[in-house]
Amino acid sequence: MANYRVEDIHTVALVGHEVAGKTSLADALLFKAKAVDRRGCVDDGTSVSDFDEEEKKHKYSIDSALLHMDYQGKRIYLIDTPGKPEFLGPELAPLAAVETALIVVSAQAGLQVNTRRMFNESTRRGLARMLVINRLDGDNIHFDDLLKTIRDTFGNACVLFNAPIGIGPQFSGVASVLVPPAAPPAGCLVDLAAQRSLLIDAIVESDEALMEKYLSEGEISTDQLAAALPGALAAGTIIPIFCTAAKKDKDIGVAELLEAIAKYAPSPVMGVKRKAVKGSGDKATEVAVEPTETGEFVAQVFKTLSDKFVGNLGFFRVLSGKIAGEQQLHNMRNGKSARIAGLILMQGKTQKPVHEASAGDIVAVAKVEDLHISDTLTTTHNAPRLPILTFPTPMFGLAVEPKARGDEQKISGSLQKIADEDPTFKVTRDTQTKEMVITGMSQLHLDIVKHRLKTRFDLEIISHEPKIPYRETITTHAEASHRHKKQSGGRGQFGEVHLRDYHLPREIHNQEQLLEQFANKSKFEKMRSAHYDAEHNFAFIDTIVGGTIPNQFVPAVEKGCKELLDRGALAGYRIQDVAVEVYFGKDHPVDSSEAAFKTAGRIAFKNGFLNAHPVLLEPIVNLEVTVPSKYTGAILGDLNTKRARIENQDSLPGDLAVIQGKAPLAEMTRYAAQLGSITQGQGSYTMEFSHYDIVPGNVQQQIVSKSKMAADEEE
Repeated sequence: MANYRVEDIHTVALVGHEVAGKTSLADALLFKAKAVDRRGCVDDGTSVSDFDEEEKKHKYSIDSALLHMDYQGKRIYLIDTPGKPEFLGPELAPLAAVETALIVVSAQAGLQVNTRRMFNESTRRGLARMLVINRLDGDNIHFDDLLKTIRDTFGNACVLFNAPIGIGPQFSGVASVLVPPAAPPAGCLVDLAAQRSLLIDAIVESDEALMEKYLSEGEISTDQLAAALPGALAAGTIIPIFCTAAKKDKDIGVAELLEAIAKYAPSPVMGVKRKAVKGSGDKATEVAVEPTETGEFVAQVFKTLSDKFVGNLGFFRVLSGKIAGEQQLHNMRNGKSARIAGLILMQGKTQKPVHEASAGDIVAVAKVEDLHISDTLTTTHNAPRLPILTFPTPMFGLAVEPKARGDEQKISGSLQKIADEDPTFKVTRDTQTKEMVITGMSQLHLDIVKHRLKTRFDLEIISHEPKIPYRETITTHAEASHRHKKQSGGRGQFGEVHLRDYHLPREIHNQEQLLEQFANKSKFEKMRSAHYDAEHNFAFIDTIVGGTIPNQFVPAVEKGCKELLDRGALAGYRIQDVAVEVYFGKDHPVDSSEAAFKTAGRIAFKNGFLNAHPVLLEPIVNLEVTVPSKYTGAILGDLNTKRARIENQDSLPGDLAVIQGKAPLAEMTRYAAQLGSITQGQGSYTMEFSHYDIVPGNVQQQIVSKSKMAADEEE
């Protein structure tokens, strides 16, 4: 690796919405910098960035790709990211590895959901931001309207750095705003002098001395403006807008963009400073991670990949210090250390071994086990630890099972490997429904996961909508009994159980509270024992008098009652919040047995449960929906049809609205697709479990009927 100073390194993430041309722009920049011999192209499957077979097939990015180039004595690391909202994880993670976000806007489509999202996320992280209006050679472009929308949405810091000459098929070049030509070129769409004034205002705002000079003298030299630009970018007072058309046969504005990145993008020294925590507990202190080669080695993983040829790859950004190719690497998350077999410089899928990496470098390491996104890597055990990266919670779930019998363990392990690579994909096993559930950002996201499972691990899965984990309880008390009598020659079976079912408040959390709840009530004065099951909030109370059920059979009665807890009595769902009092019974000196009393206890419990006004409980989620303000009415109307309860409405910058409330999980299982349809893909939402609540009677009847039909079909 060339011996670049930290000041000569620039790290840039290409982000934005799909079809803005980010990958084509990445290929154009690589070719213009002579980092590759041949100009890659998405359409013919030769892109350096989109090298995955699935990406070539669909002609869109699915994962981030690490690229690099050397230009004008500078090392530029470029991370191309997906633009589809379905692949938000691989788009967000690289922001932790860069100083600059290059936000690409489609000249035809304008500002879209991921344009806004990535701009806001870059702003939140304190990154320098550059905007690129790409595809200016397309049809139906309204440049003035788009420029106004950008400034109205993202603020007046957004100013043109160069201007288009012509538009659409007539787009032939760009004119510099910083160093405008003596005479405006024919076809230039803007007033260059007016735009230069806006550019100067944005630059000098970050430098008081320069602003004072500008106010007193009325002019700043181009050299002074150029020198102040990196600082203004880092401070966020300027967000320069570049105009391009990155197309294989016509790369317009790409050379100017490349030069601006090399000259003005903040280096790690000037860019956002990462914070970390050193120590633990009361001795924990926040420290700044200084980007120097002589400092303590600190790096953060932003991508992992399970490669069938080289095994596990971990991509990390060196934030401080230096590491050689065969040093010991320590993972601050799990405390494990491993000697690495070398460092890798990535160019898409092409790997080049390098001997060392210093502050500012972005490299990969192979065959180091248990590396996860967000991990802090060091060479010592007492180094500072970087904060965990946060990602949206995936909401679209499918229950899955292996297509081939015997693949259960393989499926679980392989899906977990994919989950380790994608922070917006989760694998869980629902303990109530006994299903393995995969959760992602959308149906498309999970379709890609299923394809990767097939191509990487040769495993196929069958998927279906996951079951809703309803629960059953009772609302009053009831008495019931059952005599289990069976005679089939020889020794028979006999056991008779009388019991009462009660609703058990959720406030009961342990055995002591249970005893306090029941011991003082007159009907339990003769309570002999009580056992509490916290998982189901279930109590078994023994008030048997006179040995009507012999002591050795009482545990069998309890066992029979507990068998029903996971089977359910009403619709096959888990039972909770119930107390059972066993107070009487009968036995037979020969035919009574544990099995007979277990059966009698289970059936008596079920009979009492069904007589105690049983209800279904459904999971309720906290819901937060973010949409452009113009869709607020449509969203509110749609949520009302889903039994949602709206609790709050608010507005956000960028003409966005936030709606908060609670809704039944059963109504929200396919909300991702519905929200996308209503908002044309511009809405997003999050939800998390809140509590369980009683299902309305009409809905309960439908659920119970379906459950009985399913049970009849199984029989």
